[in-house]
Amino acid sequence: MSALSHPLMSEIAVSDIAHTIQLALAPVFLLTGIAGLLNMLAGRLARVVDRARKIEGAFTPLDDPRHPDQVAELRILDRRIALVNMAILLCTTSAVAVCVVVAALFVASLAGLGFARTMAGLFVFAMVLLIAGLCFFLGEIRIAVRSIRIRDELLERGERP
Repeated sequence: MSALSHPLMSEIAVSDIAHTIQLALAPVFLLTGIAGLLNMLAGRLARVVDRARKIEGAFTPLDDPRHPDQVAELRILDRRIALVNMAILLCTTSAVAVCVVVAALFVASLAGLGFARTMAGLFVFAMVLLIAGLCFFLGEIRIAVRSIRIRDELLERGERP
């Protein structure tokens, strides 16, 4: 039996499949946006980890005057790493939920199933996860901005570093 003569395939019109593909396009564009966000988050994570490794490599003994500043910066970096990791986890889970919605759209269309409320709920859940991931990202950004301190002597008028 060929694929075209399969009883299920004969009941499904090409227009139905085209409509399902149209419905799936918006979530696919959303996935592209989430992928860009994940790429950026991974880059931020890499930079923070590199900075932490640099400080760890030059870590001073307890009696060194730079030691408290190093410990303080490592604590900030550790917090940033945790926030970025959580943002990555939430955004990735959101992307997986969107993928499940896209797959469910096709399965529902092909099998004639009607679980639109479940798919809508899953899509809302994906958006909640994405919002939470963005909130963790915002928290990491706020910590990063607050931790940047430019020495006063570099900001004095007329002097160049």
